[in-house]
Amino acid sequence: MRRHPDRRAILIAFGLLPLAGGFRTLAGEVNQDMNDSHCELLLSDFSGAEPWLLPGAGWRGFSDRVMGGVSDARLDKATVDGKNCIRLTGRVTRESNGGFIQMAMYFGSQDAELDGSAYKGIELLVHGNNEDYNVHVRTADCGWYEESYRYTFFAKPEWQQLRIPWADFKPNGLQVPLDSSRLNRIAILGWMREFQADIALARIALYA
Repeated sequence: MRRHPDRRAILIAFGLLPLAGGFRTLAGEVNQDMNDSHCELLLSDFSGAEPWLLPGAGWRGFSDRVMGGVSDARLDKATVDGKNCIRLTGRVTRESNGGFIQMAMYFGSQDAELDGSAYKGIELLVHGNNEDYNVHVRTADCGWYEESYRYTFFAKPEWQQLRIPWADFKPNGLQVPLDSSRLNRIAILGWMREFQADIALARIALYA
């Protein structure tokens, strides 16, 4: 198994902050989703009365300030247009060599991996503000913090369901295709331009 000894140190140096508040995790619901007609693996769902999260996983929010940038980020539980969600807001700026804010889902400590190879890609239920946002996926093949697989989408100011096939993610700083059997992180970002970000996520799953 490929390992990058500098990677954990980089993540610690970033000072990732956990999203405040607890989450309900029910392993039985994961199995149910895999057997239902949608044939999906539910990763996180905020739209119900209580948030749901894949057992062992977690969310974090942070900005380029961990690298010396000056973008502002805030990640909160919220209600947007009648749906419960998590909402990432803030000012994205390229000043001081920065340019991002993000909310990121991890699948456990110590670079834990999730096998998503039985699924075709990622499904998101999002609400935005007529701006472009990025989805970045990191796998066991990613070492340096700039290495990831990336996809850009336009977020309307209404709830919309997006399906992103694994094949649509473009590698950055990598020569190997995305290995969906060894997922480490999935993140949604306001990315590398001057704008006011406001992106909400009600649900994320892997679809078959």
